[in-house]
Amino acid sequence: MAESVPERVHMMLMDLVRGAGLLQPERPVPGLPVSLSQGFALHELDTDPPLSQRDLAERLRLEKSTVSRMAADLERKELLSRERDPHNRRLYRLRLTDQGRALHEHMARTFHGAYVRWVTAMTSEERDALLVGLPALVRAIRADNGGEQSP
Repeated sequence: MAESVPERVHMMLMDLVRGAGLLQPERPVPGLPVSLSQGFALHELDTDPPLSQRDLAERLRLEKSTVSRMAADLERKELLSRERDPHNRRLYRLRLTDQGRALHEHMARTFHGAYVRWVTAMTSEERDALLVGLPALVRAIRADNGGEQSP
C-alpha cells in the first residue's frame, strides 16, 4: 500500500533531521562550545541594539527561565555580556562579546557552506520546488501553532 502524503512528509522530515545532524543538538558545529539553541541565540543577538532576555525568549519561543539559564551559560563562556537596562533595572540587555560575534560569524559561514553544497546538488526544478514547498510547510506549521510569526 502506498504511503500517504503526510506519512511521506513525516519520513522526509525525519531524514532531514538525521541527515543534517540535528539529533546531536549539543554540538551543532563540530568542535564548537555551544548547543543548537545557543547557536540560535547567538544569531538573534548579533544585532544592535542589544535584546532583553524577554525579547530573546520571544524570538526563540523559549521559556524566560530557559533563556535566563542559557544567557548565564553564554556569559560564563564569555560569548555575551548581560547588562542591567538603565531604564528598567529588572531587565537585562544581552550583547555579544567580540568572541561571541566571531563565533556566530564562524557558524554562519559553516552553515552557509553546507547550504550551498546541498542546493548545488539539486536540479533547478528541485530548487524551485523547494522554494515553493518549504515556505508553504512553514506557513502551515505556524498556522497550526496559533499563527506565530517569526520576527
